[in-house]
Amino acid sequence: MDKTRIIVVDDNLVYCQLVCNLLEREGFSTVQAYHLSGARKLLQQATEDDIVVSDLRLPDGDGIDLLRWMRKEGMMQPFIIMTDYAAVHTAVESIRLGSLDYIPKQQLEVKLIPLLHDILKEMRIGRRRMPVFSRNGSAFQTIMKRIRQVASTNMSVLILGENGTGKEHIAHHLHEKSKRAGKPFVAVDCGSLSKELAPSAFFGHVKGAFTGADSAKKGYFHEAEGGTLFLDEVGNLAMETQQMLLRAIQERKYRPIGDKADRNFNVRIIAATNEDLEQAVIEKRFRQDLFHRLHDYEITVPPLRNCQEDIMPLAEFFREIANNELECSVTGFDAEARKRLLTHAWPGNVRELRQKIMAAVLEAQTGLVTKEHLELAVTKPNSPVSFALRNDVEERERILRALKQANGNRKVAAELLGIGRTTLYKKLEEYDLRYKFQE
Repeated sequence: MDKTRIIVVDDNLVYCQLVCNLLEREGFSTVQAYHLSGARKLLQQATEDDIVVSDLRLPDGDGIDLLRWMRKEGMMQPFIIMTDYAAVHTAVESIRLGSLDYIPKQQLEVKLIPLLHDILKEMRIGRRRMPVFSRNGSAFQTIMKRIRQVASTNMSVLILGENGTGKEHIAHHLHEKSKRAGKPFVAVDCGSLSKELAPSAFFGHVKGAFTGADSAKKGYFHEAEGGTLFLDEVGNLAMETQQMLLRAIQERKYRPIGDKADRNFNVRIIAATNEDLEQAVIEKRFRQDLFHRLHDYEITVPPLRNCQEDIMPLAEFFREIANNELECSVTGFDAEARKRLLTHAWPGNVRELRQKIMAAVLEAQTGLVTKEHLELAVTKPNSPVSFALRNDVEERERILRALKQANGNRKVAAELLGIGRTTLYKKLEEYDLRYKFQE
């Protein structure tokens, strides 16, 4: 994005110039501010394509004050906090307000440029990365364990999961836990690549390679050098593109369009899909050899309906984000709203939950969110629920989890379990839980 400026805010004139020099060597256009008031003046003339990199401590306030002011004024430019002060509570506050990252100054040289390239990539396809939320449910603890196991290797990883489950979020986690963390993370939306555009998009081209190639272009493999190439919804690639990728991955080299020489690459491949690729192989819509190349290691992201314990923490997290972005003061959810959130099937997963909470907060403005604000359809009895009782070994644990999620409300717990209240009472008696949870 040629018109993108990086607005660097730091009261240390020498360090501010150092950061600008670093950015300008990478081809970025920069502008400087040395205090909060100067940054505000610059931002009043800023475009939506600009990016802010701000010190935490400033003479007349701090970076959080600047971020809070920007969001209140409706300025949604990407915002990065840099500081010598590694205060965890400040990092959390900046992220909740919409900061995309929080970088200690001693790590700035290795982390800032890759992060900016990542932001620019997302801006090109019209997306913003969702603020980070650490999910503590048992299913996600299993996923994090698998991430830790594979992160330090160079194995290709295939991430499976429904739309909206956060597959790219998992890919980012994997990259950040790997030895490539200081290198680029390049995300490719495979669904937007036609077979005609794919060769240039992946491998780049030289000037004059074809009609309209007025300048040379670097492809995704070049941009991701030393880091991670994330192929999102890889099942959407045309067969011709699959063959081209397979050859590159097998030989660990590629040739830009119109060039006369091959180029080696050092890139880790992470792919994601919501499709059953094994079935696609059977139906000859996806190459079996490419499937095996991408499938050294598998991580499956469960749907939100199977992560019931994450629903309310996520809802509260999105409520806080909505309060800040929409200037509302919603304090929580009433009992009926909690029930609707916990028993809804969430076909759109975390993405749908975020959208519903944002809309509900906007409707409520203050006080508690009610079921009317949520506008969720009443769950049918046969809707899938994650707490459904399956066998005697798991039964007691699932009952405890359901009661905990329902805050002890037996009616709601029974709905989560997919059983009647009478059956639940019998189970409570059987497992000596009758007096542990009382209405």
